[in-house]
Amino acid sequence: MSKSSLHRSRCPGRVSRPLSRRQLLQNASSGFGLVALSSLMADPTYAGLSEGFATQAAPRAKNVIFCFMAGGVSHVDTFDPKPALAKYHGKPIGPLKESKKTQTDGNRKWKQSPWTFDQHGQCRMEVSELFPHLAGCVDQMALVRSMVAELPLHAAGNLFLHTGRLRAGAPSLGSWATYGLGSENQNLPGFVLLESGKVPPGGRENFSSGYLPANYQATSIQAAGVPVANIIPPDVSREVQRAKLDLLLQQDHQLAESLGNHDGIESAIRNYELAYRMQTEIPDVLDLSRESAATLDLYGVNSEDQQLRLYATQCLRARRLIEEGVRFVEITANPLDESVGTWDQHEQLKEGHEKNALVTDQPIAGLIRDLKQRGLLDETLILCAGEMGRTPHTSNGHGRDHHVAGFSLWLAGGGIRGGTIFGATDELGMNAAENPVTIHDLHATILHLLGLDHEKLTYRYGGRDMSLTDVHGRIVHEILG
Repeated sequence: MSKSSLHRSRCPGRVSRPLSRRQLLQNASSGFGLVALSSLMADPTYAGLSEGFATQAAPRAKNVIFCFMAGGVSHVDTFDPKPALAKYHGKPIGPLKESKKTQTDGNRKWKQSPWTFDQHGQCRMEVSELFPHLAGCVDQMALVRSMVAELPLHAAGNLFLHTGRLRAGAPSLGSWATYGLGSENQNLPGFVLLESGKVPPGGRENFSSGYLPANYQATSIQAAGVPVANIIPPDVSREVQRAKLDLLLQQDHQLAESLGNHDGIESAIRNYELAYRMQTEIPDVLDLSRESAATLDLYGVNSEDQQLRLYATQCLRARRLIEEGVRFVEITANPLDESVGTWDQHEQLKEGHEKNALVTDQPIAGLIRDLKQRGLLDETLILCAGEMGRTPHTSNGHGRDHHVAGFSLWLAGGGIRGGTIFGATDELGMNAAENPVTIHDLHATILHLLGLDHEKLTYRYGGRDMSLTDVHGRIVHEILG
């Protein structure tokens, strides 16, 4: 009797451990070729969008660029002029109905805008003198003047804008988009964060994959210094590096199997492999030396102002990334080194907003114009938004405070009806008076433009099917082309 037969006879109740997926592939002929094919066919980019996620309409946008204006841009000083504020300027605001959506403490007075507004474009949209470059792009923009959010708090507001939740732990909009659509370029991440090094309130959770697999979180690229840490090939041959990585992956595979194919380890494996592939592609994508002088000037890359130069660099990188198939790019910056957000001017509103507008106006306008002339604007959705607006009144005479009862944001490209103004605030800019739009509505609309149904794009977690918009959200068809 053979040893194996003897072993089985001594253990009549023994059941052989079933082969793991990896063991089966390792033992099967042409296993790795099938793995590669399976990976490609599992990616919606190659296999076709999952029927459960798709909407009836064809997607209008392939990519998203989100220009995040952290801190709260003052709507009454930028895109929502209120002549009535001049009439009441300096007068006490009087008793207001208590609301959690605005700051009303202290001896507050109405404050008129220190900037003038003019009509621009064929649509005659009114824009503040703060944005002379963006004023020339209004016919490509849909302006929403009736945004409402939940709490006038930076951390909660940032998380709500990014994840649809007031608390940390949920996936970011960029993670959901990448989860639903996959990536067009297997050598680059699907979700990229172009940042200045400052982390806004709410922390890295704003850009996290939450309960989605970890490989859907944002990959950070810095404006200054080394763009991506630990991505430059080491001083060894590719063969040696590949051998080291294979050893690491083998150990990770064994650990993942011992833990029941743990998602965190599986995602780490995918991220290691992606980082290895990025080493050959990311340096070329981020290299701006091959851009024409006209393009660099369009964005302001050669500006004497350092913060404008850095922000322009990130905007130009955003265009190059979406050209290479990155699904979702977010640009954030803190040119004033504010601890809680670039646009958070409780004091010195005029100086702060003018500096911020100087830094962001030309690069974002350059991005719109560059995408348009390259034929990419129709398939690229641009969102420019902060977590809140600012009060039409002031407690100190020269600043504005937090306000979420009515504020503005705009979108362009990617299926948006250019030259559109939707919604309105009241006479003084206090409350959304016509067609209020919630953050969940915004998210539903963005997913719709990407060809995703916000009610069907779900992930099973904690015993229920989770989604970006939960049980909320309507598509704002009025701003769609």
